[in-house]
Amino acid sequence: MAELLLELFSEEIPARMQVQAAGNLKDLLVAALTDNGLAPESAETHSTPRRLTVVVRGVPEAQADVREERRGPRADAPEKAIEGFLKGAGVTRDDVEYREMPKGTFLFAIIERKGQSTAEVLPGLVEGAIARVPWPKSMRWGDRSERWVRPLHSILCLFDGATVPLTFGPVTSGNTTSGHRFHAPGTFAVTDFADYQARLRDAWVVLDRAERRQQIAEGAAQLAAAEGLRLKDDPGLLEEVAGLVEWPVPLIASIDDAFMDVPAEVLTTSMRSHQKYFATEHPDGTLAARFILVANLQAMDGGASIVAGNEKVLRARLSDARFFWDQDRGRTLESRLPDLNPIVFHARMGSVGAKAGRIAELAAWLAPQVAADPLMTRRAGLLAKADLTTGMVGEFPELQGIMGRYYARLDVEPEQVAEAIRSHYSPAGPADDCPSDPVAVAVALADKLDSLVGFFAIDERPTGSKDPFALRRAALGVIRIVLENGLRLPLDPALRQAFAGIQGDLTSDLLSADGVASGIITFMAERLRVHLRGQGVRHDLIAAVMALGTEDDLVRLVARVEALSGLVGSDDGANLLAAYRRAANILRIEEKKDGQTWNGPADRDLLSDPAEARLGQSLTEADLSANTALMAEDFAGAMAAMAALRGPVDAFFEVVTVNADDPALRANRLKLLAEIRATLHRVADFSKIEG
Repeated sequence: MAELLLELFSEEIPARMQVQAAGNLKDLLVAALTDNGLAPESAETHSTPRRLTVVVRGVPEAQADVREERRGPRADAPEKAIEGFLKGAGVTRDDVEYREMPKGTFLFAIIERKGQSTAEVLPGLVEGAIARVPWPKSMRWGDRSERWVRPLHSILCLFDGATVPLTFGPVTSGNTTSGHRFHAPGTFAVTDFADYQARLRDAWVVLDRAERRQQIAEGAAQLAAAEGLRLKDDPGLLEEVAGLVEWPVPLIASIDDAFMDVPAEVLTTSMRSHQKYFATEHPDGTLAARFILVANLQAMDGGASIVAGNEKVLRARLSDARFFWDQDRGRTLESRLPDLNPIVFHARMGSVGAKAGRIAELAAWLAPQVAADPLMTRRAGLLAKADLTTGMVGEFPELQGIMGRYYARLDVEPEQVAEAIRSHYSPAGPADDCPSDPVAVAVALADKLDSLVGFFAIDERPTGSKDPFALRRAALGVIRIVLENGLRLPLDPALRQAFAGIQGDLTSDLLSADGVASGIITFMAERLRVHLRGQGVRHDLIAAVMALGTEDDLVRLVARVEALSGLVGSDDGANLLAAYRRAANILRIEEKKDGQTWNGPADRDLLSDPAEARLGQSLTEADLSANTALMAEDFAGAMAAMAALRGPVDAFFEVVTVNADDPALRANRLKLLAEIRATLHRVADFSKIEG
């Protein structure tokens, strides 16, 4: 077994592409080796701004010899058939065996291939893997067909210490690589991965991305702590910066005090988006006038010039931000509403101004159902999109909603209105908090329901992995808002209200209100299924409850699932499930045999055996108890009523023969089994439950 080391050295690769590209290269390489009888023991990847590295360990030094037997036609087959078999197998008539088989004498070709050495096979495999690496964007060399993300400078490829000859584009492989662009730009030879990693470190390159990330996090935290501050948590930025440097050196710098009255979100967004700086905070969480930058070299002056240069650049950036802040404050949000009308929300769904009006009306309709003030909710919905016309949001789109809250406060709008404007986009992702204030809840729901209804009405729903209008996120947002706030909000009437509001703005609506509502509820049921699975709920229990029919009260549906989970997790529930399956299996077999479906109720006068009489009485009681519990939405109580059937069902199967000789008795007992099935299906479809 030997080691394969591959490094592709290029100009700077965008940070967001590095990890995925290295992983794709590894997967392609391992697949190619495995498909050619050279399956390795392990493989790992590394990436820096200028290199993708894969080290594959435990690669066989040669392919195994292959012996294959291939059966051909009968010995007395037409000559053309025999010749075709020989040609396809690559053998002559002298290489075949004649074997007696039950159906005659057949030709067998014995094909033996001696395995090639890995060194012979590798060039084609590695070149093919490199060529197939997918990139979001890539470049070509002149008129060549090969593509790569950035100009490729060199290829290092070693197998068992020896160079593997490769060619990709104008670049050929060798046993050398280069160090840090400034500290050690020269080339040097390596012998294996351990030598490669060690010599890179000597050449001012930290190969391991996790190590670079740790150095940045720890260094930045220490610099902040030395001034009584803490680093603002930003895992995404940390991951990105780790892909921008090969030798990370955190430095601390200052924000000009003249900009500290600009909203903190503006400052942090400008630093993060444009400059990749880390913000710092005081212990109370307020933004500090210090930031952390990460240099890619060890400066002779300790970084003083780098700090000064970055402070100068940041002043220019923040001057732009201050300009927008000062300009935007000259107008109220209400005065900006007409500016929303020329902005197209969707060519077939009207303008953003029209959407703001729909949000306002739908939010006001929702207000009583979420205990919000209708007038305040309508006001918040109307102003929710107004900050899209501001210079600040035009420069920093990620601040939409956030800036709206600032401007609403300056306009002396009620705090609930300002907060609703900020949070109506939430939740934007799994880690984002849901709005909880009633006014904010109503506006957030209205915004998402309006989008879902509009796009479903014009038949622009997600397909496969494509979701250009983020409808899955909108549906999940509705689900989370409803569940986390415990809202008893039937979705069907809300969706119909949204459809009534948007219908006049649609240039063409392909679906009716019925079609839109049912389609969205089905769509949201699938998103709920995914959401609950992510919380560890068994998928079969979700399916068992959802199989009862379309349920548009999400809180009630989840309560059913939780109650069912409690039932099947108990001994009574497990045994009851086994009894249900026994009854269902008997019914399935007998219904197929009889060519009919058996349904209850069974005739209680024909229940002659004490065990079946007791079961009949228990089914009547359980059905009544479950119905009462379900009417009160006491799903745990309904499950308890089902669990009480365990004993009578067990006793029935122990002493009663279902397929009695008397046809009338047999039919009545099958109806009794059908009652078991129907009664349990009052709370869930037990046929969907596994285990």
